[in-house]
Amino acid sequence: MHFVNAKGILSPQNGMNLYRGCTHGCIYCDSRSRCYHMDHDFEDIEVKENAIELLEKALRSKRKKCMIGTGAMTDPYIPLELELGNVRKALELIYKYGFGVTLQTKSDRILRDLDLLSRINKSTKCVVQMTLTTYDDDLCRKIEPNVCVTSECVRVLKILRDSGIPTVVWLCPILPFINDTKENIAGIMDYCTDAKVYGVICFGMGLTLREGNREYFYRQLDRGFPGLKDRYIYEYGSQYEVRSRNHESLMKLFRDKCDESGIKYNIEEIFTYLNKFEEKDIGSQMTLWDL
Repeated sequence: MHFVNAKGILSPQNGMNLYRGCTHGCIYCDSRSRCYHMDHDFEDIEVKENAIELLEKALRSKRKKCMIGTGAMTDPYIPLELELGNVRKALELIYKYGFGVTLQTKSDRILRDLDLLSRINKSTKCVVQMTLTTYDDDLCRKIEPNVCVTSECVRVLKILRDSGIPTVVWLCPILPFINDTKENIAGIMDYCTDAKVYGVICFGMGLTLREGNREYFYRQLDRGFPGLKDRYIYEYGSQYEVRSRNHESLMKLFRDKCDESGIKYNIEEIFTYLNKFEEKDIGSQMTLWDL
């Protein structure tokens, strides 16, 4: 890792990345794309050493409460977080100043902060987002080598469910010729049903490849799926959007499963929910109980 002094911490959409770079090793990671102008090795984690100071200043100066998001570019619960604790410190500030929060992760390390997430959710709103790509844990280990396998992520989703914390699942990416099967989609959706997730975000059955992440993805295909790179090149060339041949049938299966379980899948509706700040009237509830 290496340290930098950041000029700011919150984006115009109130998102933040406490770290830049990742050690999860997911073979498809879009954050490796050169368009993000990361001028250091992806596994050399950039730590914003003044992030917590900047966050407190930003939260104090905001006129209106809102949802604060993290995890869109870098998973906040990379192993380094256990050493530095910046996510925990950020959550303490978010709770202190009465903001809501939504986090994206693929790690069970989030359970370390279950107490804080529960407190935030009782006063405002906390939503946890997790990515599920494969129903099969062995396949998960091949395409996401340094993250929790899917069954572990589902265990986390169920703990959050039992704690009253709403969850959203990202069903992506679906890699052609690897996990674009009916068995995989049905299995993941059954997991989502059991965990009673609020919604599932799916942009389609496929993935995106651009300069930077395409080269890494192809190297990993050579290692884990010999011969498959040539099939990708023949089928898709240098396309940005790489869509499964099974897209239509898998999307129908996905929507049918959502409808059967009452799971939201309209992307605009889910993002509206994630961004909507809610303040619970705890004072009134206490007065009722006191009566």
